[in-house]
Formats: sequence, structure tokens, C-alpha cells
Amino acid sequence: MTAPTSPSGSTALSPARGVMLVARRELRTRLRSRSFVIGTIITIAVIAAYVGFMYFMGSSSSHVNVGLTGQATAVAEPLKTASKAMGKEVDTQSVSDPATGERMVRDGDLDALVVGAPGALKVVVQKEISDELRAALDGLTRQQALDARLAEAGLNPVDVNREVANARVTVSTLEVPDPQQDQRKVLAFASLFLLFFSVQTFGSMVAQGVVEEKSSRVVEILLSTVRPWQLMVGKVLGIGLVGLVQLVIIGGVALGAAIGADVLTLPDAAVGTLASVLGWYLIGFFLYAMILAASAALVSRQEELGSVLTPVLMLLMVSFFVGFTLLRNPGNKLVEVLSLIPPFGPVLMPSRIALGVAPAWQIALSVGLTVLAVVGIAWLGGRIYANAVLRTGGRVKLREALRTE
Repeated sequence: MTAPTSPSGSTALSPARGVMLVARRELRTRLRSRSFVIGTIITIAVIAAYVGFMYFMGSSSSHVNVGLTGQATAVAEPLKTASKAMGKEVDTQSVSDPATGERMVRDGDLDALVVGAPGALKVVVQKEISDELRAALDGLTRQQALDARLAEAGLNPVDVNREVANARVTVSTLEVPDPQQDQRKVLAFASLFLLFFSVQTFGSMVAQGVVEEKSSRVVEILLSTVRPWQLMVGKVLGIGLVGLVQLVIIGGVALGAAIGADVLTLPDAAVGTLASVLGWYLIGFFLYAMILAASAALVSRQEELGSVLTPVLMLLMVSFFVGFTLLRNPGNKLVEVLSLIPPFGPVLMPSRIALGVAPAWQIALSVGLTVLAVVGIAWLGGRIYANAVLRTGGRVKLREALRTE
């Protein structure tokens, strides 16, 4: 019994071996390319710079150096307490006279100088005063004025202030608010951006590779060894793994930097989000890359590639921009429905998971529908690719590419 042969007469490879042969070729070529190495390094550098900037801004914006002179030194401790309640850490120091304090503000040694009596405080700043510091000083000034009036009326300011402080509205919440919602939104945006960027970048790379091989007639040599569907699946698998490697590197570095700099204080949720992004990337990439590979097989020149890629990438763009609606309103019903169905699910569902608003049954349904879509697109795309990839010259019509021989 003889082994099966390829169309050229050589011994045919098994389907799995054929796919892995192509995938290994793509993986080795792309990982060693300068564009991959340089692109990854630049992305990591940008992330590191951003995290450092956020750390610097956070630390610098939360601390204020305030100088006090004359009678204003009496409000040092009340100022610290009032500012801390508003999220500002105030460091105070006594200054010998207003002229010295103004010079220190001008030189940048002080952020603000407070002068005057406690009931009539004045502030000197270089350009502007923070809202939190202004509110704290306004509160102290009003309190001093109120205490003075109460004393004139023969009332004990301490007793009145205690009574006023205890008078407050009682709030009943129907749902327990999530104190970590802001950081979850950061994780949701990060997953949205990473998935959009990775699927678009490496999906377009698949399409460009198909056209390059077709226009240079390299595809004819490759198809003497493997079948068309093996070549398409192998190319998608190889480039997809390249994207996965880059995503692991970038995501790992970003996660470590954010946690190390205390910019992100939800390590468990962050690790879970990264794992979710990697899993959804594989599913989403296969879905889009199969469509892009089949679409690219319809044309023979790079100049024609945009006309077939645009409709596919527009679906990805829609998912990305709908994601901003999700960040503003995590309970949006339209986003909830779109996250269940391909091609929107692979981009939107990970963000809903990061926000903690996706129940398990919706995640399972979205995964199931997307996997079914990948299988269907792989079968349909394989037919289009097989019928169109060897046809050079003009653009192949979709109806002709779907025609069974």
C-alpha cells in the first residue's frame, strides 16, 4: 500500500504535521524579525514610562508642602486633618515671616504659604491652588467665623459643633457599592485595548502574508507540500502564537510594573484579567484571522488588500468603541447582548469579566458561540482560500471562490 501523495506527486504530509510545519515556519520567522523585537521593546518602554508617570503624578499630587507664618501657625494640625479627609497629605512648616515664605513659594520649596489670623486666612501660591487645599482652608475659615459668632451669642462652640457633626442623613443602598470599581475599570480598559491592538495587528499580518505569498508565487511551492486549508490554518496558528508571546511579555511587564509601583492594588483581579485576555485572544484571533486570510486570498496585490480588510476590521473597531460605552455604564443592556455573540464577544466579554458584571452562564455562552463561529469560519474560509489563493491577476469574486469544483 503506497502513501498518499500531494498534487505534485511527492509524499503528502498528515493534516496535523502539515499545519504544524507551516505554523513552525511562521513562528520562527516572525519571532526573529526585527519588527517583532523592536516593536515589543518600544511597547514595553512606553508602558514603563506611563506607569512611572502615573506613579510620579500620584505621589506628587497627593502631597502638598504648606508654609505657615504668624497667627496662621495655629491651624497646622486642623489643616492636616481636614486635607487628609479630602485625600491630600499636607506637610506644614513654620516660616519666620511672609517675605521669606513668598520667596520659598517662588523657588518651589513651598506649594503654598498661609498667613493671617485663623478667621481671615490668606494663601499665596505660585500659579494656582488645588481644589482640596482650597476647600480645607475655606472650611477652617468658616469654622473660625462660626465659633466666634457662637461665643458672642453665649453658646459653647464645642457643644454646637458636636451637635452639628452628629446631624447627618441616613443612606440606605439597594446594592453594595464596589470600592474597587475605578481600578476594575482600568483593568477593563487595558483588556479592551490589548485585545483590539493584538487582534488587529497580527490579524492584518496574516492577511499581508497571504497576499505576499500569492503575488510572489511562493504559495505554489508551498502547496506542492501541504493542502490549501493546512497552509491557511498553519499560517493563522503560527502568527497567532507570535501575538500570544508578545501579549504575554507586554501584559506581564505591565502587570508587574503597575503592582510594583502601587498604581494597581488588585493583584488577584489583575492576574485573572491577564489570564482572561490571553484566553480570549486565542479565540478572537482565530475568528478574525480566518476571515482575514480568506479575504486576502481574493486579491493578488497589496494595493487591493485594504478593500477586503476594511469591512472585517470595521467589526473590530465597532467592538472597541462599544467598549467605551461599557466603561461608562457597566450595566448597559446592548453591550451585554453584543458581548454574547461573535464577532463582538472576544473583545467585549473580557472587559465585562474585569468589571465583575458578567455571570458565569453568559461567559460560557459567549465562549461556546465564538468557538462554533471559529469552526464555521474555518470551514468556509478554507473553501474560499483553496479556490482563490492560486488565482492571480484580477480580484476573485466571492461567489466564484465559494463555488464547489
